Amino acid sequence: MLNLLRSPKPLIQHLLIGDRILIISSILVILYLFHTLWSNEQAAKVQIRLGDTVYATYSLNQQRDIPVHGTMGTAVIHIAQGKARFAKSPCRNQYCVHQGWLTHAGQAAICLPNQISLELIGDSKPYDSLNY
Repeated sequence: MLNLLRSPKPLIQHLLIGDRILIISSILVILYLFHTLWSNEQAAKVQIRLGDTVYATYSLNQQRDIPVHGTMGTAVIHIAQGKARFAKSPCRNQYCVHQGWLTHAGQAAICLPNQISLELIGDSKPYDSLNY
């Protein structure tokens, strides 16, 4: 018994055919669930929130800069080639600007000091613990 714990080779040799089928089928089920539940759907729209209200919703099939007046000042949201990002913000740390381009549905960028947030929306709502 002590020799079985030292190296994995003898342990693999002691697996029965049913054990091997169970391990392989479990791996296949996990891969299938990962692909179906966590797929990265392309976004179609960007929803901009100011505080707790929806400020505007824009299509990502355009190129434009949108100025949004928040509590600290004006932030600029840039939309181009199916992506969106904070281009400029009056906040000190610029975490929202450093977030970069958002491309997939469900991604979000938030400027807490200015109370502005972006969320990309696809055709269907992605699965997460908030909308379970």
